[in-house]
Amino acid sequence: MTETLPQSVLFCCDHNAVRSPMAEGIMKKFYGTDTYVQSVGVKNDLEIDGFSIAVCAELEVELSRHRSRSFDEMEQWGDDLSSFDLVIALSPASQRRALELTRFFHLEVEYWPILDPTGLGETREAKLVQFRAARDQITERLIDRFGPPVDAS
Repeated sequence: MTETLPQSVLFCCDHNAVRSPMAEGIMKKFYGTDTYVQSVGVKNDLEIDGFSIAVCAELEVELSRHRSRSFDEMEQWGDDLSSFDLVIALSPASQRRALELTRFFHLEVEYWPILDPTGLGETREAKLVQFRAARDQITERLIDRFGPPVDAS
C-alpha cells in the first residue's frame, strides 16, 4: 500500500497543540519514516495539550517532546512549505491559511473536519473521552486515506 503514501505531509490546525500533533505522531507510528511528516498551527500560542499526550500514549505514540510551531515559524526555521506534497488541514482556520499559501506554491490541500476536543467535558474522564474521539477520527481518516498501518518492525 505504500505507493499511496506521499513523500511529505504537513498537518495543520489552529494552535498545533491538539489535533495536528496527534495526526503527526499517529502517522509516523502507522507508516514509519518513509514519509516526512510535520505539523503546524495558524498560531502557536499553546503548548502541546496534556490530554493529547495521554490519549496518544494509549496507542504508544509519544507526544511529550512535541514543540508547537506556527506556519510563520516554520518558514523562519527554513522548512519550505513548497517542499510538502500534501497539506492536511484539520480546522477551518488552518484550511484558509493553507489555501492562502497555495497561491504561492502548488500544494495539494485536503480538509479533514476533526472535532476540536478542547473545552469539552467537565471531568478528567469526560475530557479524555472527547480527546479519544478526536484521536480516533484522525486514526480513521489516516487509514481511509493511506491504508492499514505498516508493520514498522
